[in-house]
Amino acid sequence: MITVTNLAIQFGKKTLYKDVNLKFTSGNIYGIIGANGAGKSTLLRAISGELEPNKGTVEMLPGERMSVLEQDHFKYDEFSVMNTVLMGHQPLWQNMKEREALYAKEEMTEEDGNRAAELEMAFAEMNGWEAESEAAQLLQNLGIKEDKHYAQMSDISNNEKVRVMLAKALFGHPDNLLLDEPTNDLDLDTVQWLEEYLSNLEQCVLVVSHDRHFLDAVSTQTVDIDFGKVTLFSGNYSFWYESSQLALRQAQNQKMKADEKRKQLEEFIRRFSANVAKSKQTTSRKKMLEKLNVEEITPSTRKYPGIIFSMEREPGTQILEVEGLKAVDADGTVLFDNVNFTIEKGQKTVFLSHNPKAMTALFEIINGNREADAGTYKWGVTITTAYLPLDNTEFFQSEMNLVDWLSQFGTGNEVMMKSFLGRMLFKDEDIQKKVCVLSGGEKMRCMIARMQLKNANCLILDTPTNHLDLESIQAFNNNLIQFKGNILFASHDHEFINTVADRIIELTPKGTIDKLTTYDDYIYDESIKEKKAELYA
Repeated sequence: MITVTNLAIQFGKKTLYKDVNLKFTSGNIYGIIGANGAGKSTLLRAISGELEPNKGTVEMLPGERMSVLEQDHFKYDEFSVMNTVLMGHQPLWQNMKEREALYAKEEMTEEDGNRAAELEMAFAEMNGWEAESEAAQLLQNLGIKEDKHYAQMSDISNNEKVRVMLAKALFGHPDNLLLDEPTNDLDLDTVQWLEEYLSNLEQCVLVVSHDRHFLDAVSTQTVDIDFGKVTLFSGNYSFWYESSQLALRQAQNQKMKADEKRKQLEEFIRRFSANVAKSKQTTSRKKMLEKLNVEEITPSTRKYPGIIFSMEREPGTQILEVEGLKAVDADGTVLFDNVNFTIEKGQKTVFLSHNPKAMTALFEIINGNREADAGTYKWGVTITTAYLPLDNTEFFQSEMNLVDWLSQFGTGNEVMMKSFLGRMLFKDEDIQKKVCVLSGGEKMRCMIARMQLKNANCLILDTPTNHLDLESIQAFNNNLIQFKGNILFASHDHEFINTVADRIIELTPKGTIDKLTTYDDYIYDESIKEKKAELYA
């Protein structure tokens, strides 16, 4: 359990929040949400002790242990993968080091012998004899193969380091677990494993994430940072979002009477509660809504970008035909082979693969930026495309301001360009920035504005939610659901895929799996699991 009392965080003259009083209890998972800059990660740093608050205290029960997902992926480069994970349980690790030092002595004194006996007893109580097998199982579940468990951290990839650091945080069943963006750089299968793992914990867990499905799947409570306050709500992210939108619509309707508002809100709670009970993605063992009352539901101050894709031209019946396509990575790895598909009018297709390079290679090929190693593709004559690449670095190596940069990609005047940037939440003072100094999220919003100028009838999106905050992801998601043209995309966002895609094509080194279905149905289909095992073998 973690108790936060009268916490206040201030940087210079800016107060993020004050008078924060919260109690985080065992058996609950708290999803922490808030706009960019609201102080989500800062709250975790204050709770972990990494950041000294301006006022207030953070306390745990005596004897409890806290574990934190660290963000410095190079901190443990001098250690092996296995030892890095074991260090996640510091009392156990210190015990191991002390035992090792004692047993390395040529001669042990009586005092050494007594100390060794104490250490052995404590080691057994901490399940020390099972520690390496438990750590190995965590690594395996997180996609780190056995041949790398004793490799040096400096010798593995950054993507693998992210997974090792997550295993380190989870190791040893800490009483209190703090996770800042734990799904970053994880594939969909690993995210699904993490959802199930966290949902079965009885400890106290605090999570910051931009993955809405992940938050919905694991969180029993929502901590909302808004209005300069930190407020605890029952329920998951979707409940918070839908209820805040309802409250906003009510607030905008000045004529609505108080009793009518209350009746509408109570009906909403009843409907949502029923849906939660039926949802296999939700942690059903937690009664998320039992303490809810209407007074808790308030509008949010969040601003959502205006992402609106429109088509200048209605597409014909021929969209895209792909025959025998093959792509090989620079190291000789076959990314995909024997890829054949025809995209039908109006389809929204997600591409999956165990190797994320496969989707990027496909999109680069069909956009004419890369040669295929075999096969052909052909676009219909009526098709116009707008492409959002995974790597947008080359677009921002410029000293231009935002208006001049966006003007390269459209025929409108300065007022029109400012309008598009305004929709993407760039303020007047922002548009004079040089594009080379923009943050990852700002660059992504610029790229989306660029796409909107094209008025294309086919959108190609390579991992479009990267660097975006929850508000931008929600707005992007909502518009793609309404878009009447074709969409070809890749994503690690479960909710994004499940609500947008009506067709799934998985790329493998031995061919494809091609299904007209939802993502939820796809991942639970036993026949598809068997087919995947065959194609990835």
